[in-house]
Amino acid sequence: MKEYKIFVYQEGWLGSLFLGQSKVDPVKLTDSLNEQAKEGWKVITVEREKRRMFVFFAREALIYTLERDMI
Repeated sequence: MKEYKIFVYQEGWLGSLFLGQSKVDPVKLTDSLNEQAKEGWKVITVEREKRRMFVFFAREALIYTLERDMI
């Protein structure tokens, strides 16, 4: 039997607010995913989403669906 978890990685709000977008920090994202992997989670899907921030701004988020065998 499997269990699932949603993991959301969002770009920084300051870069989104002042620059219109921020870059994904590959080191931070790698560290976050490695932490999940240590607990037995595997990435099965990744979706990109724009999330509204304040009234006129939006920031991008990566939504990971993780899966692992039930413990």
